[in-house]
Amino acid sequence: MSDIYVVYFSSTGNTEEMAKHVADGIERKGGNPVLTEIGSADPDNLKEASAFALGCPACGAEELDESMESLIEEISGSLEGKNVGLFGSYGWGGGDWMREWEKRMAERGAKIVGGEGVIALESPDGDAEKQLKNLGEALAELGAQA
Repeated sequence: MSDIYVVYFSSTGNTEEMAKHVADGIERKGGNPVLTEIGSADPDNLKEASAFALGCPACGAEELDESMESLIEEISGSLEGKNVGLFGSYGWGGGDWMREWEKRMAERGAKIVGGEGVIALESPDGDAEKQLKNLGEALAELGAQA
């Protein structure tokens, strides 16, 4: 089975914790998760992958961190038909940053795994952990089909 990249930005550790749950789900389905902090991410790996996950908390006025924005811009021309899982944490607001992120990725041709991103208020609770592991399992299955 090929590598499934889980690329994330985390300022407080909450989104990093979420990334680990996605990786657990990938492993449960026999996949090989490659957890990567965004500063170490190789965009070429994502351009070649058929399925991967991106995680970023809500920053500022419910927007993505500029490092995630830069990565998305770099891979935007290669998103057509790719299975992309999205996840992130927030401390306030209602999740508008995630809905906007989903829309932008879909406009670039990505298929959002599960139909929507997984969000958690601060640290992921039991329900979010389950959703994240399910996301990882789905990514592993989609990656195996490629």
